[in-house]
Amino acid sequence: MAECLYQGSFNPIHNAHLAVAEYVHKKFNFDKIVFIPAYKPPHKNLKEFNAKNAIHRLEMVQLAVEDIPYFDVSAIEYTRNKPSYTFDTIIQIYDIVKPKEKINFIIGTDAFAQIESWYKTEELKKLVNFILFVRENNFNEELFEKLKQKGYNYNLMKMPFIDISASEIRERCKEGIAINDLVPEKVAEYIKKYDLYKI
Repeated sequence: MAECLYQGSFNPIHNAHLAVAEYVHKKFNFDKIVFIPAYKPPHKNLKEFNAKNAIHRLEMVQLAVEDIPYFDVSAIEYTRNKPSYTFDTIIQIYDIVKPKEKINFIIGTDAFAQIESWYKTEELKKLVNFILFVRENNFNEELFEKLKQKGYNYNLMKMPFIDISASEIRERCKEGIAINDLVPEKVAEYIKKYDLYKI
């Protein structure tokens, strides 16, 4: 079975995340897109990304994809009580799944631009094929070409830029502004139920 991993903080998961996964599923004909919420994102404020926040994020991702048969959720990073480095997750997945080819991994162009600063990046690039989606209106194609020359294999999706950000959603929640147009209905209901992002 051909799968593609989609790791992120998903704080919260929103319609652009789902649109990206849908696009990748159709374009590359993967059997499954596996969402992997990061338990402790290493480059985020760990005080904000505490255990309670982590459980909420996992629950929201599960709600967002539960009715889509070719989407799945993995809580693999929740079994490790330490920062969620992508390299560690990929190594663990190789040990479990033992894929015959490189693992496919969805990543935004903004994060990929910083890939050389990632934990064990030299080892990671040998294990992963990156599938890039545009996270901003403009990006540095010259930089990405240099990364490819350094061994970072990637496919750049031609999907149109969708201007939704998790920070915008959190800000709306804080100000009491509706988010129904930005997240799945079940996620909006969950956020309202637990009164998330008000602080």
